[in-house]
This record gives sequence, structure tokens and C-alpha cells, in this order.
Amino acid sequence: MKQGRSAPARTGLSGFLDADGLKRAIAPVAAFVASFALIGLASLSGWWLLGLAVTLPVLALGVFDALQTGNTLTRNYPFAARIRWLFYDLRPYLRAYIVEGDLEGKPFSFDARNLVTARSLGRIDTQPFGTDLDPAAGSFKWLTHSIAPAENPDPSPRVAIGGPQCARPYSASVLNISAMSFGALSANAISALNKGAKLGGFYHDTGEGGVSPYHLQGGDLVWEIGSGYFGCRDAEGRFDEGLFREMASRDIVKMIEIKLSQGAKPGHGGLLPGPKVSKEIAEIRKVPVGKDCLSPRGHSAFSSPLEMLAFAARMRELSGGKPVGIKLCVGQHHEVMAIAKAMLKSEIYLDFIVVDGAEGGTGAAPMELSDNVGAPLTEGLIVVRNALVGTGLRDKVRIGASGKVYSGFALAKNFAIGADWCNAARPFMFSIGCIQAKRCHLGTCPSGVATQDPGRQRGLVVDVKAERAARFHRQTLLALADIVAAAGLTHPTDLAPHHLVHRLGATGSCPIDRVYNFVAANALLDAPEDTIYADAWKAADPESFLPRIDIVEERAEG
Repeated sequence: MKQGRSAPARTGLSGFLDADGLKRAIAPVAAFVASFALIGLASLSGWWLLGLAVTLPVLALGVFDALQTGNTLTRNYPFAARIRWLFYDLRPYLRAYIVEGDLEGKPFSFDARNLVTARSLGRIDTQPFGTDLDPAAGSFKWLTHSIAPAENPDPSPRVAIGGPQCARPYSASVLNISAMSFGALSANAISALNKGAKLGGFYHDTGEGGVSPYHLQGGDLVWEIGSGYFGCRDAEGRFDEGLFREMASRDIVKMIEIKLSQGAKPGHGGLLPGPKVSKEIAEIRKVPVGKDCLSPRGHSAFSSPLEMLAFAARMRELSGGKPVGIKLCVGQHHEVMAIAKAMLKSEIYLDFIVVDGAEGGTGAAPMELSDNVGAPLTEGLIVVRNALVGTGLRDKVRIGASGKVYSGFALAKNFAIGADWCNAARPFMFSIGCIQAKRCHLGTCPSGVATQDPGRQRGLVVDVKAERAARFHRQTLLALADIVAAAGLTHPTDLAPHHLVHRLGATGSCPIDRVYNFVAANALLDAPEDTIYADAWKAADPESFLPRIDIVEERAEG
């Protein structure tokens, strides 16, 4: 059998000698013709030659495109294909300013961003003519109100954090700044947020990048410590008790948060390349200048729930008795149950657990991790709430929640599910000028928030933006107070699951505790087999994060 012949390849400019080729090369062909016309017209006036400044570059670029081998479209459509690139570059701006509807932007809609901006600037934040939302939509939720609303809800509610083993509990606002490190955010942004926290009386989570000088503007701090132990590590990257005690004992540090995972990229470490490890960052993080700075996937200080609790207890001791807790994005349910079992077995209690939803933000993360790994906040919050309530630990451990919390309703929804307080990151960024340009990973943030470029940072005036962050916090809590009062309550933590109704299609709705499973007190101790967590509870091992049984086999037998 004869081998089939492939069509002869056209090389050089021969592929543009037929009618189709001339049509595809219309831009350089037109420039070629125009150049000769301009040269002819130059006999009438030399000014015509100025047109060559346009036609000759188009012609030269067209010839280059036709001969290059790296890109198919520009090789087949010389010069014209570059117009496609131009519109790709313009696409985000055209969508944001022309095409995008008020409720369409992602991850935050225009309405959401506009609400934060209006509150931070002290502008009118009321809405005319009724809601723009569709109450019949499947995702619609609402809070039930009372015929007897409360007259005097708390306009600035707080919550005491610190369990029975905490010597120095902390009274926190119910809305605070979530974890964002110096390095991910600019020096001016960190300074503005911390000053805003001081003005508004709420706390500022440092993020895992350590406590920088810009965090020390007077606002209360929650020191987040991740697997890199930045700011409290030895030369080998291991936890250093001396360095930890030195910082944790400072009055400005109110609580310690052990980061297990992050909603936007759970189970993912990080690497700051050596060229980005400046002298300033190296000093803050306690790492060598110019060397790669690694955040491992997991902690080296512990490898089991019991070891983690012992580590937390030691941190509490070293800090002088301050609250110590963990932050995690909920993944495998048996691990959450294992932490609860470990607290029961060791009688060492975390002071708090912050649940970070998968919808949370980050400066940069693999798309697959951001989009499809980890539990969203509602589901994760319910799992942690059920683990603590079901084991009788809820009165000892507070719950924080973070993930797209930007409004009074977002706060109220989380309180109804079981949170004691909430944290917000991107909304506070909006309050100090972020425009959701999504250039955090490129270092070219136009608002000076997520960049280390001094020229871009100069646009962010610290004192002005600090006032706006504080004002956003204040106005959002007033909006929350209106919701709480409408429910006939005075404090947001009085909200319960039956206050939150979830739409189930166009013709049905239920309180959220009829949509999701909310276990009764001590249910996991008394009859775990009667709960949806029967397999997870059986698999949970206080001495290991790994399951103690084969869950696949257990479910097959069940």
C-alpha cells in the first residue's frame, strides 16, 4: 500500500499569492499600496510623506508576522491577528466598565464593591425602588423578622474569646480584618488597615508573613503562624520558642492563630523566590536575604491532633495566657472530628477555630485549588459547628468565619449558622481603594494595595484610607444592627438557624436547619451512628489525621 502524501507546505510569502491569501493579508497589503500612493502624492506636497510613519511599520510588522513560526494566527493573518490580542488586553476593562451588570462581577459584583465603597466614603448606601435580586432564584436566602422588633440593638457588638484555659481572654469586634501578609499587600495598605483597626476598635490578622513594622500602627493584632513559622523560626525553618515568646508577649498581639489551611488554596504551600526576598522581608520573616523562602504544605511542629493541641497549649503558655486557636478550610470531615476527639481525650481546648471558606481570596493560587478544592464557608461552618456541639465543646471553643463577608446580611447569615464573629479581607481592601483589577500576582496593582512598587504605593495615602476602613466597619455593623433588631434580637450571636431561610427552587423554601443537618448537643457522644457523621466519627483518630478505618469499606458494608 502506498503511503499517502501530505499537501505541499507553502513557505515564505507564497501562501498569500492567491485570493484567500490576499484577503488574510489585507492589512500589510493595504499598507504596501498606501505607501506607494503616499510616495506619489509627495510630488504635490512633502507633507504626504508623514503618512509613511504609519504605513511602513504596519507593512514591516505584517511581513514579520507572515514569516515568523511561533504563532499560527499571526502567521496566517499578519498584523490583523494582533488586533485580537489588543481586545484580549482590553477585555477586562470593557467588561468591568461597559458590559458587566450590577450583579454579575466575580468574585464580587459591582453592587457589592459599590456598597463597600459607599460605606467607606460615608456616602448614601440606601437602595431605591426595591431589591435587584430575584427572590424566586434557587440561591436566594433571607432572614426572618419579628412582629416585635428590638428597640436598642447593640451598634458595636463584641464577643469574648478565650476558653477555660485562657488567662487573658480578648474582647473582639464581630467584624475584623482577615489574614493578609505584608508582601502580598503593600506597606501603605498594611499601615492603613492597622490604623483603621485602631480607629474602629477591631483586630487586624497579620497573615502568615509575620509581624511587620507596618502592622504596628496601634491596631490590635492576631498573629497568624503558618507552616513556615515566619517571625518565629530558627535557621532550619523550625519553630523557635524564644522568638515566638518575644513577639507574642507584646501587648499589641491579642491572639495567636495557627494556620492549617487557607480557603483559596487548601493543602498548598508556597514559595517566595529568592530575588523577591528583600532585606526587609528577610528580617521580618527570619529568613536569609535573597534565598528562596518556602512555606511547606504542612507543619513540622506537629503531625497529629493531639500533638497540635500540645503545641497550641505551649504557645498559650509562652504568650502569657493569650487565646490560641486554629484556622482551616474544612476538607475531610473525619479530621475535624479527630480534633474534637483530641480535645476530649487530652482536655486541652482550643480557644477558637476560624473556618475559612473556599470562596476566600488570595494573591495567587492554582486555579484548580481555588475553584474546586475545599468546602465553601456555609458547609464548612456547619461541619465545625456540628463537631463542637455534638461533642459538648461548643461552650469552650469560639467559632470565627471568613469568606466573602462584605455586608450586614453576610455577617448575619454566618451568625445564624453558628459563627461568633467574622473576618473579611477583600472588602477591607475595597475600603482602602482596591478596584478588583485582579493584578495582585503581577505586582502592578493600580491602587497601590497589592504591590511592592513604591511608585504605585504613593497613591495610597495611609491616614485617608485608615479613616475609610474604620468607616466601612462602623457602617456595616450599623447595617447588621438593623437586621438583628428586625429579628427581635439585640446581639447578632442570638441569631439561630431557624432565622435563616433558604430557597429550594421556585416553589419551596426551608429554614437552613431543615436544609442542612444541624446535630443536637452531645449527639456525637450519645449516638453518633444516628448522625450523618457516623462514618467520619468512626474514622476520626485523635492520634492521627489519617482515618483509623477504611471509609470506603465502611460505607460499602453500611
